[in-house]
Amino acid sequence: MQGLQAMTRLVVRQRIRPMVNQYEVRAERPDGSEGEMVAFAQQKRLAFKEQVTFYTDDTRSVPVLGFKARQAIDLGATYDVFDGAGAPVGLFRKDFKKSLLRSTWHVEQPGLPPAVGRERSEVLAVLRRFLEFLQIIPYHFDFAGTDGRPLFSVDKRWGLRDRYTVDIQEPAIDRRLVIAMAVALDALQER
Repeated sequence: MQGLQAMTRLVVRQRIRPMVNQYEVRAERPDGSEGEMVAFAQQKRLAFKEQVTFYTDDTRSVPVLGFKARQAIDLGATYDVFDGAGAPVGLFRKDFKKSLLRSTWHVEQPGLPPAVGRERSEVLAVLRRFLEFLQIIPYHFDFAGTDGRPLFSVDKRWGLRDRYTVDIQEPAIDRRLVIAMAVALDALQER
């Protein structure tokens, strides 16, 4: 965990599989290449009550973190994030009303001010909604504390396969919460 908490840049890559979404989270090396895997998750599509568990690798033997919806499918559901032993790390939730044109999420971690993340570009946000079927339009989310201080950002890169770069500016934010939010942006964005 200590090594993970020191990381400032991660790469999230979605693997395309029938009936499930799989995600690899890797450290990014200084040269921009992908480094060691720090988490692996598998999400069942169309789950009644969303729950995603992350493991140290794709053998899925050692849990590292997870997130779980507090209630069944709900457009403004709250998701609790927990560590590998089930202890709470924080939470996130979608602001459904504000997300109609520009997706907005709230993130909370004990000891830090609440954060808000929203799509960086209003134009791309609207365009993405009208051309969602193409699945190639990137999005960029910036998360900041209530004081305006940047915490982290998630950037979807152009391409047919989903690949995200996660930049972490706030040393105190729990990387497990950041990883959960980054994957949730892909897994839950359309809800």
